[in-house]
Amino acid sequence: MKRVFFILMLAIGAISTAQAQFSWGIKAGVNLIEADFSNLESNIDTKNLTGFQVGPMIQFTVPVIGIGLDAAVLYSQTGFELKGENYKQGSLLIPVNFKYKLSLLGVLGAYATAGPYAKFKLDSDDLYEDAKAKSFGAGLNFGFGVEVLSHLQVGANYQVGLTDNYNESSALQLAGNSVNSKDKGWSITAAYLF
Repeated sequence: MKRVFFILMLAIGAISTAQAQFSWGIKAGVNLIEADFSNLESNIDTKNLTGFQVGPMIQFTVPVIGIGLDAAVLYSQTGFELKGENYKQGSLLIPVNFKYKLSLLGVLGAYATAGPYAKFKLDSDDLYEDAKAKSFGAGLNFGFGVEVLSHLQVGANYQVGLTDNYNESSALQLAGNSVNSKDKGWSITAAYLF
């Protein structure tokens, strides 16, 4: 009996996967990401710079139940101003999200996403000689949005960085001048799916 149940579940999974909808497209947006510093002197203020993101994306959805995945490979620019100087970072951002969609006859829909992201530094300004920008970062995404005619998506994503952005020298840490920074904030995006 267990074998029959297992084979039946496998068949249902295969049929669902065969009927799944796969699409790809282009995604672009505005980054409103904040560099969240800890141990920064209270009289030093940081101002966040508006950045952008752009790149290809894919989406895989199982019809009827609306569950799926979406992933993208985006060039993402973020930055901040500290003591009158601008610090910018260009990264390869790779979010992979679980997605749940509700659709009204394929005309209008809403979706919610959640999942991890990885970030690989392409170019960056170091804070100072003893605080170099890290080449890898990771975090979590949470998002929501609307979809029109199954092709145009407009959404908002909130990112929470789980890793520090800078490597600091041991001498700086021993002196008690350690400054940690994690990204957090919003991205407003639009995507067109083919």
